[in-house]
Amino acid sequence: MPKFFVLAPDSFKESMTAEQACQAMQRGIQKVFADAHFIHVPMADGGEGTVDALVSCLNGQIVDCEVTGPLSTQKVKTYFGLIEEGQTAVIEMAKANGIHLLEPSQRNPLLTTTFGTGEMIKSALDLGVSKIIIGLGGSITNDAGAGMAQALGAKFLDAHSNEVAGGGGQLDQIRRIDISGLDARLKQVEIVIASDVNNPLTGVNGASHVFGPQKGATAEMVQQLDQNLTYFAELVSQQLNIDVKEIAGAGAAGGLGFGLMVFAGAGIRSGVELVIEQTQLAEKIAQADYVFTGEGGIDFQTKLGKTPYGVAQVAKRLNKPVIAFAGVVGDGIDELYALGFTQIIGINPSGFTLEDAMQNAERYLEDAVVTVLNKLEK
Repeated sequence: MPKFFVLAPDSFKESMTAEQACQAMQRGIQKVFADAHFIHVPMADGGEGTVDALVSCLNGQIVDCEVTGPLSTQKVKTYFGLIEEGQTAVIEMAKANGIHLLEPSQRNPLLTTTFGTGEMIKSALDLGVSKIIIGLGGSITNDAGAGMAQALGAKFLDAHSNEVAGGGGQLDQIRRIDISGLDARLKQVEIVIASDVNNPLTGVNGASHVFGPQKGATAEMVQQLDQNLTYFAELVSQQLNIDVKEIAGAGAAGGLGFGLMVFAGAGIRSGVELVIEQTQLAEKIAQADYVFTGEGGIDFQTKLGKTPYGVAQVAKRLNKPVIAFAGVVGDGIDELYALGFTQIIGINPSGFTLEDAMQNAERYLEDAVVTVLNKLEK
């Protein structure tokens, strides 16, 4: 009987996409089991690769657009996805307002805005969708989604009734929130946030303290950003009678989670669970002899909602062996074996350099698959 493999990796950051990882896994398997059968299910967790994974798996289509980048003077050519016969849009906020769009010297979360994400939502609404899935990973913003709301018609006015400029540094200038011009179509559409981040909006576990430094914030900026988010959330509570700042995920993407809940009525879900559901992964794993997954790094954080953990949970339920491959295997993986992982394999040869690992990731993954399968019974 030919062996049946389900290949469900995430992307390996900066070295291969999820689909490229599937291809490398397949090449390795075919060297050992020439007659093997495969299903490719490129995965994501709401971060990088979510649009590509869902469009690829569900035969969707890509919609090109040009939107405002992280800085209000910047324009970015990007895209979002349409699935389910054009009824559902899939958006990654990072494609408009992601950290990779700014050089390190330009990164300043006092100034960066989610306006472009709002423009992408508006483009999706213009196409008549009934549902929008928004992945929140990889942001460079800390504006509580105010920019997104502005792009969709909300107005944030200062003491002189002038509109306040975008960016997390200006939120404390707002005195009045005017949502009378907010796009009415938001009420007719289901909006689902896909996020693997459970942080609240503010405080030591909030958006500014936890993620601000990697977005270019100094210690002083982190304090200012957190105070501004706190101020903005209070204003929202007073003027709109909505209080969601403590909800897990409100702090995702610099508070964009909060803004989407407040201004777009969004719900929030684990990104990997949503992708697992959309791709019907469980039905595919039910047929498998082996399940392969992986991503750039696997460590103690993997169990906090990362893709390999989500895949392993499904496979464990169906009593299927899961082999996970990683560029880097970090600390704290022992507990993962009790959570559904059969093997966790580092793909890089000993003595590798980072540059070498990035350039040759596909070959190293293919070789690692061959090594593992040669040890299993043919």
